[in-house]
Amino acid sequence: MTMSYGTALRRDVRGEGTTPLIGVFDMFSASVAAKHYDGMFVSGFGFAASHYGLPDIGFIAWPDMVAFVQRLRLAFPEHHLLVDIDDGYVDPEVACHVVEQLEMADASGVILEDQARPRRCGHVDGKRILPLEEYLEKLELVLRTRRDLVVVARTDATTEEEILRRARALAETDADVILVDGVRSVDWINKVRAVIGDKPLLFNQIAGGRSPRLSLPELADLGVDAAIYSTPCLFTAQRAMDEALLELKLNEGRLPEVAEGSGAVGVQEALALLEKNISRHRPRDSRPRRQTAGSAM
Repeated sequence: MTMSYGTALRRDVRGEGTTPLIGVFDMFSASVAAKHYDGMFVSGFGFAASHYGLPDIGFIAWPDMVAFVQRLRLAFPEHHLLVDIDDGYVDPEVACHVVEQLEMADASGVILEDQARPRRCGHVDGKRILPLEEYLEKLELVLRTRRDLVVVARTDATTEEEILRRARALAETDADVILVDGVRSVDWINKVRAVIGDKPLLFNQIAGGRSPRLSLPELADLGVDAAIYSTPCLFTAQRAMDEALLELKLNEGRLPEVAEGSGAVGVQEALALLEKNISRHRPRDSRPRRQTAGSAM
């Protein structure tokens, strides 16, 4: 029996262990991630860097994000696609419109944060948050708008009292999952887990960020249901490109040899990866289906 994309993600998040979702920033990084994991996180950090060459501080325009998700879904019809929509692009009505567009594009879920503009990456200083009542009103409108899309309610609060107050309030809504971004310790994961009851918990891991480096088994033991890895593809690409161009410079423009079995990537290896994305050649029976109005669950 087929199921909608939202239902498929919801099932896996509520299943055993911790569901990993790998941050992707363009179609090529997604092509590599799809070889290794069943879930992708459409990272605002990565998309701002790749699409605009700018930091993740509020430059993303929602039509660009929707168009990217449409391309992802065409190439990856069986993967979870959890999409970062920041603060819903400021206005509650815009947030609802974006949610409708992403549901039509067959996204699996969205993350909606409580930051005020100018926004910041969740793992840096200078974050400002909306009054809780204002965020809850926006969240409620989004929850009423979605049909089956998974909604992750995210708080960027930084003080102990406010983190726990907001986590508790978010757990009382119909949001599917709770995320406290930039959580600094295992102790804090335990505190958040305690106040949100049986509501699924998501953890954000980013290299060089505020949160501890934890394995999936360790996260599962802490009661974490899903983990997003925002930037491993982006940061690895930055380092690899830098190293490749330095080597090219040192070799006075002579490209490295691509020998069979060496693990190096040349034309054939890249084409083999990209040819997998021609979606019409993929089997269709087992894919999740779009949830339409009036569809039986």
